[in-house]
Amino acid sequence: MARLFSTFSQWVSYLAEKKILRPLDYQFAKFVSGIERNHKDEIMWLAALTSAQLGQGHICLNLDGDGELVTPSPDFIGLYGEVADEIDQLIYQVDWQQVVNSASTIAIFRASPSEATVTPLVYHQQRLYLQRYSDYEQSIASRLLSMAQPIPMSAETVRRMAGLLDRLFAREYYYLFSALRGLSAEQNTQVARQQLVCDYLDVIDPENIHWANVDQVVTKANNAQQLTELDREIPLSACLNWQKVAAAVALNQRFAVISGGPGTGKTTTVTKLLAAMVHQTEQGQALPTIKLVAPTGKAAARLTESIGKAVDALAIEPDIKSHIPTESSTLHRLLGAIPGRVEFRHNKSNPLHLDVLVLDEASMVDMPMMHRLLDALPAHARLILLGDKDQLASVEAGAVLSDICDFAQLGYSSQQNERIRELTQFDCRKAAVQKPLPAMLSPMADSLCVLQKSYRFDARSGIGQLAKQVNAANSYGFDQVWRREFSDIDWLPLSGDNYQQLIDRMVRAYKPYLTMINTADISRAELHSEQARNHWQQNLAKEVLASFASSRLLCALREGDFGVTGLNQRIEKRLKQRGVIGRGEEQWYLGRPVMVTRNDHGLGLFNGDIGICMWDQVADTPRLKVFFELPDGSIKSILPSRMPEHETAYAMTIHKSQGSEFAHTFMILPADFSPLLSKELIYTGITRAKSRFTLVADGKVIAKGIRHKTTRHSGLALRLISN
Repeated sequence: MARLFSTFSQWVSYLAEKKILRPLDYQFAKFVSGIERNHKDEIMWLAALTSAQLGQGHICLNLDGDGELVTPSPDFIGLYGEVADEIDQLIYQVDWQQVVNSASTIAIFRASPSEATVTPLVYHQQRLYLQRYSDYEQSIASRLLSMAQPIPMSAETVRRMAGLLDRLFAREYYYLFSALRGLSAEQNTQVARQQLVCDYLDVIDPENIHWANVDQVVTKANNAQQLTELDREIPLSACLNWQKVAAAVALNQRFAVISGGPGTGKTTTVTKLLAAMVHQTEQGQALPTIKLVAPTGKAAARLTESIGKAVDALAIEPDIKSHIPTESSTLHRLLGAIPGRVEFRHNKSNPLHLDVLVLDEASMVDMPMMHRLLDALPAHARLILLGDKDQLASVEAGAVLSDICDFAQLGYSSQQNERIRELTQFDCRKAAVQKPLPAMLSPMADSLCVLQKSYRFDARSGIGQLAKQVNAANSYGFDQVWRREFSDIDWLPLSGDNYQQLIDRMVRAYKPYLTMINTADISRAELHSEQARNHWQQNLAKEVLASFASSRLLCALREGDFGVTGLNQRIEKRLKQRGVIGRGEEQWYLGRPVMVTRNDHGLGLFNGDIGICMWDQVADTPRLKVFFELPDGSIKSILPSRMPEHETAYAMTIHKSQGSEFAHTFMILPADFSPLLSKELIYTGITRAKSRFTLVADGKVIAKGIRHKTTRHSGLALRLISN
């Protein structure tokens, strides 16, 4: 029998005792109730729920009850049965609109700052916020709307940029020729050849193409160069290359978002875009200062590597190449983190020194950090966000990228569509994914481009097919992918034997980097100078870290047999049993991989950075140190005793894996469904795999997870319409 409580304050205390509410939620609710003049009991309930929502990643408490104002049913905090029924009865006895309107601790949002009242809580359009988060949301919306405006371009500049985009995004016939050559005798039909031409040349309007002429060119070609005759047969107006469209959008806007799944070419696109921006500089003007940034050290290192390769591949003048940066920083380093303080050195009073900022893995950026970044941008700056809108939202509160990308479904305004056509010769209105409306609801839509085509995962890729089905929340389609026996994926149904098999497979996967460490001996290299020994040590650390990064085990949970803690312990124990690592009880041993779990600005190490414990053989007396690769490619080593908060990293959470990729990704899900499992979590885990993916999970659990969509409550999208 449920306990009977007649007041909300009693229920808040009860929920805090049961740890359904955090101590922070309880103390905040007590504080707000203590200063409330009119509705102490009801306000304690509202304050507790609003704080609890923030702890779950939501920006606000949604009070919309089918047109009426009402607090959510208790099931949203995990309460069911008789207890939930009792709370529901209490909730429906209250006129919540009257409570909100007359409460002294709730301010009704006013757009004008002069009308604003400082209160703990703010109400805006059936949403209740903590004051600070209402301010963040409003500030972000105001800045984005001010930036989401077209950049004036003369007719001559448009003509010049169109020519440059044609050159940067010229058709590449090598891959089409290779695909045609790969057709077997049975497959080599006119229909199959036509399909390949459409796929590789981005044809969306095949009706007006003379396919007999196209097939004649295709069948006669003996090399890729001979396929260039297709330029005459297939006009650009019949095609739509979304990478080129994305570059045109960003050239035309001060704020742009380029979203897309793995392998859609976000980095390639932005590299070509930056080359165009440098070209876009009018004669006599200074070349733009461009900065690259990512949320974590790992993501920054990946961006540095991928954009460096993309710049090398550009067929442009060397002086233009030299002005495109190839080194990325973390957000904390860019903004100037101050040890022990939330504030950064760069802010509205001390803006960043840049003209163009590219932010990769934008889905990982929470609302407070996005606010601080926008606050630190100079008034004239251009901002380009890269990211996968379908990935997990940030660990902390908010889903800024997802909220912005909601406007992509609107299609472009007629003015933007015409400018894109002038720059690319493409007509986006022909694309089925675009649904133009007669009137734009928000200028955000003109700043967005979602890349549609994966160059890494084609129809022959099981990884790509799994990701596609999960993203569509199609559990049946997910099951069908496994029946097609792709060579790059395998599924071990969850069982005791398969659990042990997973541990053994992880031991085999990690053995190469541990062998590399155990056999490394600087004396063999006969290096006598300190500089030469340092060079040897740095190269060894890079090779070891790269080897370790080739495989990783991802978990949905932190604790338990299926979580990071339990699996790290089991993998470590098995490695000791096999004699791959030392059998002692020491915390620090040769080869131990660790992940930093708290930022340490003084050391320059940040949450998510991964290091490996090895001998520092440069010193006269070798000693254990932990080696990290920084975003600029340099190696940093520190003593174990100086390490910030950390954990062993044979296994890591899917959340922590964002911004990383592994040649072979293993993913294990718990035996029972958890609300933490969602299609976004599973999609993110699958898409960490570059070439091979292994899943260990129960079929029913993963099917339920695929159908479970994560929702982050916020009012950002609404403010971007009506701000």
